[in-house]
Amino acid sequence: MSPPALTTQLLLQAYAMGIFPMAEARTSDEIHWVDPKRRGIFPLEGFHISRSLARRIRRMGWRIAVDRDFAGTVAACADRDETWINPTIFALYAGLHAMGHAHSLEVWEGDSLVGGVYGVTLGRAFFGESMFSRRTDASKVALAFLVDRLKAGGFVLFDTQFLTPHLASLGAIEISRAEYHRRLAKALHGRANFTPDGYSADPAMVLHRNSQTS
Repeated sequence: MSPPALTTQLLLQAYAMGIFPMAEARTSDEIHWVDPKRRGIFPLEGFHISRSLARRIRRMGWRIAVDRDFAGTVAACADRDETWINPTIFALYAGLHAMGHAHSLEVWEGDSLVGGVYGVTLGRAFFGESMFSRRTDASKVALAFLVDRLKAGGFVLFDTQFLTPHLASLGAIEISRAEYHRRLAKALHGRANFTPDGYSADPAMVLHRNSQTS
């Protein structure tokens, strides 16, 4: 019997179980499910805005947008020599975006998309999928604004899948699979809002709200 077709509903069920899909390569039709023994997360109160990043945010000439170009953000994340985002994965996340379960936070320089991050929302969990940067610090800026938005929207879990040195330098940590599933179960209860009423992404306000980590 053939395995069931990978659909957006099946993908959401997988996230609720703590697993996520990855393709072998851009040109590969094979997709496998991943449930790491050690999981990377961002404690939402532990994101580290360094002095240099704070200066970048204060002086940047960039604009921050949400869902202005979700497809462009995913495509930019896949624009590298090796990527796990194949056409099937791309289409599935576009479907989740249409359903309101996937979002992008973007950094714009004029009409050019220069950085961003995208992920999946379910309950009060945000599952970060990928990010990119075409300017120095653009992805760090995107993460700073994303964490601020998640806190304002009532999210309690920011899953980064794996822990990299780059994410660790910003405050991400690694937890066990069992601890991750415990936190995920808690996060799936209740609702969060990626576009909370009255939220301001003004750089000065973002820095003020996160001044304890600067």
